[in-house]
Amino acid sequence: MTKPPRLVQGDTVAIVSLSSGIGGDVAFAHRYEIGKKRLETEFGLNVVTMPNALKGIEYLDNNPKARADDLIDAFKDKTIKAIICMIGGDDTIRLLEHIDFDVIKSNPKIFMGYSDTTTNHFMMRKAGVVSFYGPSILAEFAENVAMHDYTKHYIHNILFQPSNELPINPSPLWTSEHLEWTNKENSNIARQMAKDDRGFELLQGRGIARGRLLGGCIDVFPMIIGTKIWPSPDEWRDTILFIETSEECPQPKDIKYILRGLAAQGIINRINGIVVGKPANEKYYDEYKEVLLQVIGKESGRCELPILYNVNFGHTAPICILPYGINAEIDCGCGSLYLLEPAVV
Repeated sequence: MTKPPRLVQGDTVAIVSLSSGIGGDVAFAHRYEIGKKRLETEFGLNVVTMPNALKGIEYLDNNPKARADDLIDAFKDKTIKAIICMIGGDDTIRLLEHIDFDVIKSNPKIFMGYSDTTTNHFMMRKAGVVSFYGPSILAEFAENVAMHDYTKHYIHNILFQPSNELPINPSPLWTSEHLEWTNKENSNIARQMAKDDRGFELLQGRGIARGRLLGGCIDVFPMIIGTKIWPSPDEWRDTILFIETSEECPQPKDIKYILRGLAAQGIINRINGIVVGKPANEKYYDEYKEVLLQVIGKESGRCELPILYNVNFGHTAPICILPYGINAEIDCGCGSLYLLEPAVV
């Protein structure tokens, strides 16, 4: 896969709305402005917002092609060095018929977001370009009061100043507290943070597992399985599957069914390890672990497959960045996760 150029201060980045259109709703305008300003002042970037990104919920819901046009136009624009998603949602799959994969392939650049943006990441993978499962504008960049240092650390050390090897460390503090975004005053109230004494949990496995990162929000998988962007079973060989669950906190039985589907495709037998994000609100924290051990260890007969749990990415805060297609390592001996190469050039 092609690695995009790294960011440097003064680069231009584009904001896109590829799923939910709430960024263009007056009730959320302050969140957009905060996120945009932080890109400018804290990271020294020039920010442009693509033409359709602020047209609101109804327009973007009715015009998936307009969303796709923003994405493809941002890739075509030689002055734009990175593309960051406004927020997730639930219908990015509607953009698929409008995507020009050759444009993406010919213009590799940083693309970042998470949640429903999982679909876009599989588009990037189809085009052969490394992309980044990480912060969005309305959530992480517009975090109440200030961005989390943990999140900023991985933005700097993955997108700006990459190293040959980077540890993904547990965050000692976390939160899933939601202070209503439509109340502008809530942006001045820091969310309550809880201590996390567990760190990363090794559910099973031994030794060291290495592989290319591939995955996303598991809630989204049923929408893309069977489409042209879903990898064939052999394309999962020698990967580390990373999965996390959305703020909707899917029932453990639903996660069980999705994992069984992956096993039936032969995917579970081909991967080298699994990395699992901290569940939102820690709801079903233990139940998800039981499902993983049942489906992976017992039903699939892969009790030796490393599963690293409670990793800080996805729908809790703060979060790291996981780059698609980049080699990573799970060390079962110390329950650690490393990126083994830079994700940008």
